[in-house]
Amino acid sequence: MAAAATDAWWQSGVIYQIYPRSFQDSNGDGIGDLRGITQRLDYLKWLGVDAIWISPIFPSPMADFGYDISDYTGIDPIFGTLSDFDALLEAAHARDLKIILDFVPNHTSDRHPWFQESRKSRDNPMRDWYIWRDPAPGGGPPNNWLSEFGGGAWTLDERTGQYYYHAFLEEQPDLNWRNPAVIAAMDDALRFWFDRGVDGMRIDALHHSIKDAQFRDNPPNPDWKPGMKPHLKVRRAHTVDQPEMRSLVMGWRKVADEYEGRVLIGEINLPIPRLMRYYGPQLDGLQLPFNFGLMNTRWGAATIGDLIARYEAALPEGAWPNWVIGNHDISRVATRLGPEGARLAAMLILTLRGTPTLYYGDELGMTDVPIAPDQVQDPFEKRVPGIGAGRDPERTPMRWDATPSAGFTTGTPWLPIGDGVAGCNVETERDDPTSMLSLHRALLKLHRKRTALAVGAYERVPATEDCLAFIRRHDRERLLVAMNFSPAPVALTLPAEFANGRVLLSTTMDRGGNASETLALHAREGVVLAPAR
Repeated sequence: MAAAATDAWWQSGVIYQIYPRSFQDSNGDGIGDLRGITQRLDYLKWLGVDAIWISPIFPSPMADFGYDISDYTGIDPIFGTLSDFDALLEAAHARDLKIILDFVPNHTSDRHPWFQESRKSRDNPMRDWYIWRDPAPGGGPPNNWLSEFGGGAWTLDERTGQYYYHAFLEEQPDLNWRNPAVIAAMDDALRFWFDRGVDGMRIDALHHSIKDAQFRDNPPNPDWKPGMKPHLKVRRAHTVDQPEMRSLVMGWRKVADEYEGRVLIGEINLPIPRLMRYYGPQLDGLQLPFNFGLMNTRWGAATIGDLIARYEAALPEGAWPNWVIGNHDISRVATRLGPEGARLAAMLILTLRGTPTLYYGDELGMTDVPIAPDQVQDPFEKRVPGIGAGRDPERTPMRWDATPSAGFTTGTPWLPIGDGVAGCNVETERDDPTSMLSLHRALLKLHRKRTALAVGAYERVPATEDCLAFIRRHDRERLLVAMNFSPAPVALTLPAEFANGRVLLSTTMDRGGNASETLALHAREGVVLAPAR
């Protein structure tokens, strides 16, 4: 597919997600903070990323670790102050690093002043800022909607005799986005941060924001089986991805477009055809509706190749693709795919057409850390234990060095560091030319240096059953990426223009020189080739 216009920083850039509680603690309380992030900006610049997405840092009772916000225009004292944030923003911009914050529009904390007012009485002026309903005719919740975190999604407020809706925890009541006053207040919150100089917003749980106006029951899910997440017992036909979402997204885009160069990224875990609608009919929606395809697709050359083809074919004219392979809600890449698979995944996401997002620590090959029952922090795991729903294992502290606390804190870390720190940390891997960190840095350098990788067109080329191969082109520059997903070596016949091509980079970090008319790939190896001169 031909590349779209590429005038914006977020098209050629690479985004790096930081879970702030776990990146760097600056004051010894065991929890990462803003000053800690500022201390590590030189590392991120050295690594070669372009933008930092920081998960929520706003005031919060921390029922869901920041995703229950009690003030959209402040900083929680755990993380620092507004002055600390301003200092971070200034220091990042001085290094040509962008800052993206996490906007959580679907719900607030139950301690937010808006909800405190709303629940006072049925005739309170802010009652309609949230979703309140009378009990069902026979008593009980208004309908069968379920919480994403297990159990029902309605909580009875004894004082007023009505139920309020919460797609997540009962401490996270959903806002009523059909109310213009809510829209105006949240637009003001966006402007507060854009006025401060923030470069973009990642919008959390975006497709939840509008609910069915008739409050109809969700249909049962015939595919649900014991051991699956309980909220999947029903199909979310009336609680996510409602038709009115389009106008809501376009409204946020209008606010962002009041400011030059701002980007909106949406967390929307939907099938490809439905995801495409969030670009907007005139590309006046989100610039980057998050594409979670690589996290939802079985790992293999054929399935990944088919995913790329379907995604590229579905993109609206002029829309820009994006790729995500890890985040704070899913098991780490190196745990899901193993060490060699994780190296292959790094090459894939940093050579595909579109904006890549990396998750902190994945550049080191960090794996999930086992969490003992008495160490569990995640409310999802506490409510639904035993099915692997807990997200603590992928949120453990960043590993900076080989000390017991991994250079993360001088105190007791809020989650355990885990084993294997001696070989998996920044300080050790910086000195190892074949490490996962060195591979990421080499890939990021290549992505920045080679325009074909950053913004070029994508063209899949024939390969063996276990291989995925594609060409990236921009003007006269062209590169071939070939990846062997098999546990056995394979020989790949190269396109004529790449016969005797130069090896620019291998996931094994131990080969160079030229290929012949065929390329011998090691087991689970990926290679980037340039045409022979």
